[in-house]
Amino acid sequence: MLCYGAKDLARAYRTVRENTVKIADEIPESKLDFAPAPGTRTFRQLLTHIALADSFSGLHKEKKTSFEGFNFPELVGKMMAEEQKPRTKAELIAMLKERGEETARWMETVGDDFLAEPFTQPPGMMPATKSRFEMIMSMKEHEMHHRGQLMLMLRLIGQVPHMTRAMQERFAARAAQQQQQQATT
Repeated sequence: MLCYGAKDLARAYRTVRENTVKIADEIPESKLDFAPAPGTRTFRQLLTHIALADSFSGLHKEKKTSFEGFNFPELVGKMMAEEQKPRTKAELIAMLKERGEETARWMETVGDDFLAEPFTQPPGMMPATKSRFEMIMSMKEHEMHHRGQLMLMLRLIGQVPHMTRAMQERFAARAAQQQQQQATT
């Protein structure tokens, strides 16, 4: 039995997606086509990429045990084509919410035995085999990687991301509390 099971995985995935949606909500519609450098994704493209990254869960939903027979370049090509579509901010947020919740609901349904199953990586990848748990967890890690990019992009357009603001508020409250305690002692 795993200590961290399907319900935990789904809860964590929802938390990550909720924070991604909050960042998406903070991006001005007029800045959706901002890219930090030539050849990088825009906000719009990156949000689409994040929303569609759950496509890889199909490997596990189909109970495949490896990438054998899976056309990775085709899937990436389809995702890149989708990233070029001019979605509005509202459409992007709706897609993030809907696909995120659908993925989280699926995660809740898998059992410990399923999560413990080995999944063979393509030749040359290390380790050669991972558990399904690791593979599914990597979807969340992938989103967090790109959310970090979104946060940096927000900084580049002059905004402070909500998570940074919340941390600054906690630090300020703690400092004020310490000053108050020092003043009364």
